[in-house]
Amino acid sequence: MKNNVLSLVSLLVLSGLAYAGGSLVEAEYVPIVVDDTSYYVGVGLGQGDVKDDQSQEEMQSTTLMLQAGYQYNKYLAIEGRYILGLDMDYNRGLSNNNQDDYHGDFSAWGIYIKPSYPIGNFSLYALLGYGGVGLDNLTFGDAYEDGFHWGLGASYTFYENIIVFADYVKLYDDEGFDNRPILDDVDADIWNIGVSYNF
Repeated sequence: MKNNVLSLVSLLVLSGLAYAGGSLVEAEYVPIVVDDTSYYVGVGLGQGDVKDDQSQEEMQSTTLMLQAGYQYNKYLAIEGRYILGLDMDYNRGLSNNNQDDYHGDFSAWGIYIKPSYPIGNFSLYALLGYGGVGLDNLTFGDAYEDGFHWGLGASYTFYENIIVFADYVKLYDDEGFDNRPILDDVDADIWNIGVSYNF
């Protein structure tokens, strides 16, 4: 008899039922809701590159990138970036000018929609938005263009709040860049490696 009572109690406990006040009460399942929204800021180092495809002139700059964004959920964020050149290297390519160096500065900015696809602690993402790229203090004055930007990247989450990332962003690919011959096709892009912090 004692074994039968223990078996009955065990059966009730294992089936998620409990006897209380003369009636059977089913245990409730309460889901845990995870909040994927957060603000974040970050910093990165990279290399910006502006190249005239006709003359093969190329200006490269080591860059410092500052970012701030809002993560709506694990699949979508909005992000702003500002990029500042730290130095400038110049290759005159096929150009006939006698200049060995430009004493200008590289800069860029952008506002992006950032769709992501998380895979465990890794995440693959795209950057789609609008921004500008500039070269200032050049021989013929400042040069600036804005338009559509796109990019691709990957990130890895350490702990809960620290994320490392690497990405590529196309800043410009068209004719008519300031202070360039109107038919010259100019490409501008940047590679970044950095770290961001989620609040």
